[in-house]
Amino acid sequence: MTNSAARTATIALVGDRSPNVVSHTRIPLILDALALRDRLVLDAYWIPSEDAEAADAVHGFDAVWVLPGSPYRSEAGVLRAIRTAREEGIPFLGTCGGFQHALLEYARDVCGLTRVAHAENDPDAEDLLIEPLACSLVGHEAAVRVEPGTLAESAIGSGRTVERYFCSYGPSRHLDTLRAHGLRLSGHDEDGHVRVAELPGHPFFLATLFQPELSGDGSRPHPVIRALARAAVAHATERVGASV
Repeated sequence: MTNSAARTATIALVGDRSPNVVSHTRIPLILDALALRDRLVLDAYWIPSEDAEAADAVHGFDAVWVLPGSPYRSEAGVLRAIRTAREEGIPFLGTCGGFQHALLEYARDVCGLTRVAHAENDPDAEDLLIEPLACSLVGHEAAVRVEPGTLAESAIGSGRTVERYFCSYGPSRHLDTLRAHGLRLSGHDEDGHVRVAELPGHPFFLATLFQPELSGDGSRPHPVIRALARAAVAHATERVGASV
C-alpha cells in the first residue's frame, strides 16, 4: 500500500523579527501571495538568532531563509543555521545580512579562514571578509548581472535585473579563495562587485545582497522567493516519498 498523503512544506525564517524591519513586515503578505497566486503553500516558523544556536534548530525543515535585520543578536546562531542548511541539503536563501553571513560561514567552515569577521559585528578585527561599502546601498536600486547557466539566472529568468537594497556592508576580500573552494559568485553589479552567490551541487543554495522581499508591494513574490518556495515543496515531496 502506498502513502499518497501530502505534507505541507515548512520554512524556517531565521532572524530577529521586528516591526521596524520592512522586509519582516512583508513576509506574511509574501507567504499569502505564494499560496494564492502560485499554489506554493509554506508553513513558516520564525526562529530568533539566539534560538538558532541549538544544533537541531533548523533540522527537519524544508527550507531555511536567513532574513535581513543585522546585526543579529547571535551571529553564532545564524551561522549554525546556514551551516545546517548547507550540509544537510536543505534549500537555503540568504538576503542582505543573510548573504553576508552565508559568505562568512563558507569562509570559516569550508575555506578554513577561521579568523575572518564581519565589520558590523567585529569592527576591530584584523581580517574583515565583510566590510562597509564604499557607497551605502540603503534605499537604492541598482542593476545586477547574473552569469548564464547559474541557479540565479534560472531563478530570476534573465541575465539582468534591477533590484532594491537596504544595506551598508558587502564582501571585498578572499573572493578568490571562496571561488577556489566551490562557491560560485554568480551575480555582480555594473562595477563588478559581488551581489549574488550560490553553491553548485546543492539542491538550492542562493544568497543575494539585494532584498527580493522588497520587490513591488509584496503581492507578487519575487522570482527568487518563488524559486525557494518551489525548492521547499520539492524537498517536502521527496521526504514523503522517502518515508513510503
